[in-house]
Amino acid sequence: MNKKKICALTVLSSLSFSAMALDCDQNLLPSWKDGTSKTAIVNYVKQSTNTSQKTFIPKQDRIAVFDNDGTLWSEQPYYFQVAFALDQVKSMAKEHPEWKTQEPFKSVLNNDIKGVFAGGEKALLDIVMATHSGMTIEEYEQTVTQWLKVAKDPHFDTAYTELTYKPMREMITYLQDNGFKTYIVSGGGVDFMRAWAPEVYGIPEEQIIGSALKYKYDYNNGNPTVTKQGEILTIDDKAGKVENIQHIIGKKPVLAIGNSDGDQAMMQWATSQPNSMAMIVHHTDKDREWKYDRKSNFGHLDKAMDEANQRDNWHLIDMKSEWCTVY
Repeated sequence: MNKKKICALTVLSSLSFSAMALDCDQNLLPSWKDGTSKTAIVNYVKQSTNTSQKTFIPKQDRIAVFDNDGTLWSEQPYYFQVAFALDQVKSMAKEHPEWKTQEPFKSVLNNDIKGVFAGGEKALLDIVMATHSGMTIEEYEQTVTQWLKVAKDPHFDTAYTELTYKPMREMITYLQDNGFKTYIVSGGGVDFMRAWAPEVYGIPEEQIIGSALKYKYDYNNGNPTVTKQGEILTIDDKAGKVENIQHIIGKKPVLAIGNSDGDQAMMQWATSQPNSMAMIVHHTDKDREWKYDRKSNFGHLDKAMDEANQRDNWHLIDMKSEWCTVY
């Protein structure tokens, strides 16, 4: 190959690399490639904050709600809170010798994950009840915090809190900078998320909504305590998300972001009004994260994806093609 051809190829390669860099290296939402989803976010914020437009939304009504698992951080091969609960079973096993023969705890202690999940939702609920109750809220928070310091995701061999999505963190900050009040509305445990999410996402504890066990207050001879009980208070999933939004926030959000059918009701509720939008994180990147939708046991995306394809103000975020980086 002659020098002119080598030079030409070098220039073309340089131009191609520069084009890719320009595609991602922007001051606004830098981890998002210029494309459909980024444009939708920016345009929505502009039209919502422009007082001269009919689409203007007063600051007090700029409510944005985000799911957490699969929307703000990874959720495969199973929810990270489940990983915490499984580790808790092992650490508590000495106090519960009956678990050696009692399912689903027996499967947990034998590292039989398939056996654990064979019990379905009831088995997972039994594990959560056993490992999340009987502690004061302070004791529980300390337990979660300590676990997060040492636990690692086996797939990526890194801390779970390192597996939050950089593009979504940028989106939260961008919305906050433009007067939006951001909430997490997740099926995950509210106390589990409150132990770490405020620092990671910049969303305060009181703006985190999730599933919860009942609490018990005790004056305790002048030392008041709140203890987590072994009974369900709320399951923040599907219709439960809408009900908790109304109960806790008290108004419809104008923007809802999720990733599964569990978020569909929340997105329908938010977009049942003018000047609203919904977005779905679609897991299409098997190399940098995971690839799944309709057939997944965790983050099952089927009916909500079909609805997104039929609605102008619902947008599918293609992780593989629209994110410059994942973490």
